[in-house]
Amino acid sequence: MTVVAPKLTLERKLLAESELLVALDEVGRGALAGPVAVGVAVIDAKGARRRVPEGLRDSKLVPERRRPEVAARAAAWVQASGVGWASAAEIDRVGIMRALGLAASRAILCVVEQGVTMDNALVLLDGNHDYVSAVHPAPLRVRSKVKADRDCASVSAASVIAKVARDALMIDLHAEHPDYQWNRNKGYASVEHRDAIRALGLSPHHRASWAIADAPTLF
Repeated sequence: MTVVAPKLTLERKLLAESELLVALDEVGRGALAGPVAVGVAVIDAKGARRRVPEGLRDSKLVPERRRPEVAARAAAWVQASGVGWASAAEIDRVGIMRALGLAASRAILCVVEQGVTMDNALVLLDGNHDYVSAVHPAPLRVRSKVKADRDCASVSAASVIAKVARDALMIDLHAEHPDYQWNRNKGYASVEHRDAIRALGLSPHHRASWAIADAPTLF
């Protein structure tokens, strides 16, 4: 199957009406352990005229060994970038959708700290639901688009930046809890992960409110 590279068609259209585009995408929503992460990539009209970085795709379509170099190129290409997080404990406390909103809001605040001004910015969010506006402390203009992580280069950039950051965190957490093999499954519902949960129970990094024993195997 041929994988089509993401384009900047939508970004250029939206940037005709806004000074900045703040692209967001989540990683780790369906995992059993670890935080959810939301990547952010900021692009302006000048950036939208530049060539899309080589190899940039939705993070799920980039081979794991190539993701760090693609993420580095993506971060160098955009005006600002970062990752916002919501912990497993926060997911248990407020639910996954509000936790996604918290992570997205923190991602936006991350680029604000880098000097990005949101006054005339438009948020481009992958998916069909605006999970950030209800949580962010200031009003936002949000445009959601299904498959934006596949089709829109700015959202692909946010996706791969978040994926590399979350994978690195799960590998670090593996050192604390090696039996769950998070270095391989990154907290998702692999057979080995669920077997370890049955044998050992949950770690502090598991989403205890989820029906983990019944979760479908994803690997």
